[in-house]
Amino acid sequence: MAVHVRSDSDGALKGLRVVDMTRVLAGPFCSMFLADMGAEVIKVEEPEKGDDSREYPPFLRGTSAYFTNLNRNKRSIILNLKKQEAKEILMNLLEKSDVLLENFKPGTMDKLGFGYERVKDVNPGIIYASISGFGQYGPYKDRPGYDIIGQAMGGLMSVSGWPDSPPTRTGTAMADIVAGLNACIGILASLRGRERTNLGERIDVSLVDSMVSAMETVIQIYLVEGRVPQRVGNRYEFIAPYNSFAAADGWVVIGVGGQEVWKRFCRVIGREDLTEDPDFSTNRDRVANVAHLDEIVTAWTSMRKVDEIVSLLMEASVPCSPILSVDQICRDPHIADAREMIVEMNHPLEGKIKVVSCPIKFGRMKPTIRTTAPLHGEHTSEVLKETLGLSEEAYERLKACGAVG
Repeated sequence: MAVHVRSDSDGALKGLRVVDMTRVLAGPFCSMFLADMGAEVIKVEEPEKGDDSREYPPFLRGTSAYFTNLNRNKRSIILNLKKQEAKEILMNLLEKSDVLLENFKPGTMDKLGFGYERVKDVNPGIIYASISGFGQYGPYKDRPGYDIIGQAMGGLMSVSGWPDSPPTRTGTAMADIVAGLNACIGILASLRGRERTNLGERIDVSLVDSMVSAMETVIQIYLVEGRVPQRVGNRYEFIAPYNSFAAADGWVVIGVGGQEVWKRFCRVIGREDLTEDPDFSTNRDRVANVAHLDEIVTAWTSMRKVDEIVSLLMEASVPCSPILSVDQICRDPHIADAREMIVEMNHPLEGKIKVVSCPIKFGRMKPTIRTTAPLHGEHTSEVLKETLGLSEEAYERLKACGAVG
């Protein structure tokens, strides 16, 4: 497996400078995308411990793989914002930057002296993006927000699971991930807007809003029909058959999204009579009679192995897939190899580490992994001297007073 580390950046965002004051997942996920696409991302960390996720498992040779994956292509500086000297350094850095990304509790940046209005006075073109649990305004804005709270308050847990199961969190941190993506989209849109207006922008993304938006048509059921959607397992309320089905040696998913696909599916399973059955003739009929339909499909899948089912349905262009486990994903010739979603990069201390790469594929200005995740404060001297022009003497004075690490 090739090591995807490049020393240069020819990405689409080359020349963009981002000051990243975020921690853990939602914010670092956003800035990871910006960094992969060529932006210079300067990660501001507090003294002693830095980003909390530096202590999150799994660990490889004593280093958090959680942190390493999310913080590649970034530089780390340590600023003690309890010191006025450190605050002056940060403001000087913001004056020379394009984007500020933060995920503190609303009001914290104002208390530190870096609220939007203050930063905008120094740099009118700054794109100032905040990610929080509930947003920068509203009656819940001061509540703490974590991924599971976003999934709960945003409704996702209420429709995840089976009818007889408790509300279920998704297997990964979807509220954090979607909020990070939304912040990234907002930043990119604001950069385009700045090209026209020469003005910056204030971006406010919340985990809860992000989940409500991601619920899309599920919420429309209530808005249109007045019906509160419930947990229905793996099936989809709007299409049938569209579910996971037991095979003789595992599980498959099958999605029949149109009339022609339905006809092809019926031919494959030897039940062309179903196309004339009034209970199943249209998608609306199939959704209304989904329990009986799923029994018919299961009767066919349960007698066959996963590979046979997928082969037969793929040959007829019926959407289907095995349900892959994580180990299968990491060995899959399409996902891991051809699409290069699992790649190697340098370990922060020694050797190599495998990570998940950028899912956005460009034809020309490709996202790259240029550097591994930084050690805590690894680039403090470099950034202060090269970016801000501080002398060695000034840097040593800042170190001596505890303003920088």
